[in-house]
Amino acid sequence: MAWPMSDDDEEIILADLNDEELVQQMFDDLYDGLKEEIEESVHILLERGWEPYRILTEALVGGMTIVGNDFRDGILFVPEVLLAANAMKGGMAILKPLLIATGAPRMGKMVIGTVKGDIHDIGKNLVSMMMEGAGFEVVDLGINNAVEKYLEALETEQPDILGMSALLTTTMPYMKVVIDTMKEKGIRDDYIVLVGGAPLNEEFGRAIGADAYCRDAAVAVETAKQFVARKHNQGVAR
Repeated sequence: MAWPMSDDDEEIILADLNDEELVQQMFDDLYDGLKEEIEESVHILLERGWEPYRILTEALVGGMTIVGNDFRDGILFVPEVLLAANAMKGGMAILKPLLIATGAPRMGKMVIGTVKGDIHDIGKNLVSMMMEGAGFEVVDLGINNAVEKYLEALETEQPDILGMSALLTTTMPYMKVVIDTMKEKGIRDDYIVLVGGAPLNEEFGRAIGADAYCRDAAVAVETAKQFVARKHNQGVAR
């Protein structure tokens, strides 16, 4: 009978894999949302002398890019992506203090939150996790955020990006309240403003004065990378 062999085949000893095989295995483990395996693999690579930033970019960001692409293309769905992002967070928890200690470069910083009157956060949480997976520092304000809370966070955190989310058509207009208040205070042009949520579209994003509308977490990451690169090229990066 063949079935015992298949059981043996499935048992992979992570420490026995060479670096290239281990990174490929991490891609698979991220895809499958296996948090403990990701944490073990991160420790193995650290013990082998890998720089924390190399592990972040080659293994974690590399793996989450595959997840993001398949989510964008409708191959993976929200529950699976949340599992993958949670596994990535396990690896990030190990790397974060090391990245800070080594002064590793970061992609940028984002403040994100769901707008006032809206308590939906699955999409926002997904964006937060995917942005962290892409190497951004993320400050998540949670749900039901009034304009004052956004402004306070912008002043305190000095991010590159402000992200706002809404799932209700009744709360969508509040995004414009925040952007208009930023304009009144003369700070609108200091930040990249990205908006998202199921009822939104590109036309709405333009109408309220956002820099871009992002239809899902994968698009949010790509859009953020493009805008931050442009900002850095203009020499106005903080």
